This record gives sequence, structure tokens and C-alpha cells, in this order.
Amino acid sequence: MTELLRAAYDTPWRATNEVRRLLMLPYYRLRFVLYGLPWGHDWRFYGMPIVQRFRGSAMTLGDALELRSWPSSNPLAPNHPVVLATRTPTAILRIGRQVGMTGTTIVAAERVDIGDRVLIGANVTLTDTDFHPLTPGGRVRDILAGAHQPVIVEDDVFIGMNSLILKGVRIGAGSVIGAGSVVTSDVPPGVVAAGNPARAVRKLE
Repeated sequence: MTELLRAAYDTPWRATNEVRRLLMLPYYRLRFVLYGLPWGHDWRFYGMPIVQRFRGSAMTLGDALELRSWPSSNPLAPNHPVVLATRTPTAILRIGRQVGMTGTTIVAAERVDIGDRVLIGANVTLTDTDFHPLTPGGRVRDILAGAHQPVIVEDDVFIGMNSLILKGVRIGAGSVIGAGSVVTSDVPPGVVAAGNPARAVRKLE
């Protein structure tokens, strides 16, 4: 009890966020029932994520998921709530166990697969689709018919804040993506990759 009181005294914003989270928990759980998604074990949501689930699509969220959507929940202050979206009835969005994200946007038209123990920094976007065709004629025919390819993020990856992960990318296990990077091609396991477009800059021990 003494340690809890000391922590509340030293970091009152954390105590406030925790009380607020617990008070909002029944509302979060009700919203997930309405989304047709089972509530996972040991989830911690600091603010309600935006969930846009296309009917028929698969959305699987692992245990010990931590989502930070309130600006007060992280000193990097997310620009918006976490967004989890599927855009087609056959899309798959899977998030593994012990994943943490702050103000992250994930959009799946085909498949986005996030492994276990992945940390995603503030305001990162991961999307497997171009959203819109690249040619004027293509946009006239169907404005939403952008090309798409799966995005795979393997276990233990850390993606730095404000990064953009684009379609057809696989990020290998244990790799780190530097803040502000634009990832357009595969990243091997166990490296630091950074830049626009992102390139491996060194290996991790």
C-alpha cells in the first residue's frame, strides 16, 4: 500500500489515468460486445479505440493488449485514438499477445498480422492497402480499389513513433524501426532500420 501511495504521489497523472480507465471499463466492454468481439484477458485500454470492422472480416486481438488513446496516457500524446479497421469482408487483422500501441492506426484490406510482444510507438500507421488506385482512370472506375498486399510484423518488433508501414512489408523478429521511418520493403530480423525509405543501418546484438 505504501508503494502504491508513493507512486500516486510521484506520478499523479498515472493514478488519474488508472482510475479513469477502471471507471470506463464497463463502457469499453459493452462497445466490444456491440462490435462482436470477445473481451480479452488482461486488456488495458486508456481511451476507447476507434473500431471499424467490415461485416464478415476477422479481427483477433491477443491477451494483455494495451492501447493508449488519451493524450494524457503517454507523454508523446497521441494525435488521435487507436484505430483498428478492416475494409473488406475477407480482411484479416490479427494482433498477438502483450502488444502495446499509442495512437496507432492499423488498416487491413487483405491481412495485417502483428506478432507477440510488439511495441508500436505514438502515431504509427500500418496499412496493407494503397486505399485508392494510382491512375486517374482507375480512380474513376472505382475510387476504393487500391492495390493491397499483406503486412506481417513478427514477434518482439519495436516500431518508433510517427513511422509508416506500407503494403507488402514483413518486419523480421526483434527488429527496431527508427522514429519517422517509411517502410516500403522487407526488414530482416534483428536489425535497426530507419529512413525514408527505411534501410537496415546496423545489426542488433
